[in-house]
Amino acid sequence: MRKLLCPQCKESSMYVKNGKGERRAVYVTDGGVVVARKEGETLDGFDLETVYCMGCSWSGSPKRMVKM
Repeated sequence: MRKLLCPQCKESSMYVKNGKGERRAVYVTDGGVVVARKEGETLDGFDLETVYCMGCSWSGSPKRMVKM
């Protein structure tokens, strides 16, 4: 399994937010699946349609991320 990268800065570390504004560190697989970075963490209640890059200001759909 490979990780997709930010189309702007090529970073793989992303995060998602929930309705309370809490953040959860994630990455996106080459199949487009958003996965929690820490094993055992759940993504229930988090918006998986928008991911935010930890390396720059980019945010958007996981579908817009690129392969390396």
